[in-house]
Amino acid sequence: MNLSELAQRIHTLRVERRLTLEDVASQTGLTRSWLSKVENFRVTPSLPALGKIAVALGVPIADLVAGLDEKPSLVIVRKDERREVERNRSATNTTVYESLAHKRPNRVMDPFLLTIPPGVARQRALAHEGEEFLLVQSGPVDFEYVDETYSLQTGDCLYFDANAPHRLINSYEETARVLCVFSVRNAET
Repeated sequence: MNLSELAQRIHTLRVERRLTLEDVASQTGLTRSWLSKVENFRVTPSLPALGKIAVALGVPIADLVAGLDEKPSLVIVRKDERREVERNRSATNTTVYESLAHKRPNRVMDPFLLTIPPGVARQRALAHEGEEFLLVQSGPVDFEYVDETYSLQTGDCLYFDANAPHRLINSYEETARVLCVFSVRNAET
């Protein structure tokens, strides 16, 4: 199942129904922070948890997972068809994530184009399952991984285990654009 698509569906339905994370937490018995991780595709909900979320959102669980197992052999996402994905946005982190492959459910990779305004960083480094690849397309940006910080320039690439805390930091005066590819599941599955 495609974690990022499922996460986006849950987030979209919650916002459409004008429910806060606290509202869903109180209805499901799940914690606000755990639900936030689900919506930011950092954890995968179990089937019982997904059932509770579906009830709180007022939709059948089948609607949440519909089509996530389909896999067309080719999809094209035109520039104007990119979909902005809400991920860890806050007053200090206004990074824009554009999904570059949202038309293909059940994918192994999840590519995004990140636009990181000057002076922007996530409040703290976070970890998630899988692996990640970054390619700096424009602008300088710093990458914090565990306890080290690396300065990156246009054309620089990184490939790393994402289960260690990491974050991008734009402490420069120009906007940075970074191609980011997450692995969604192990190649062995």
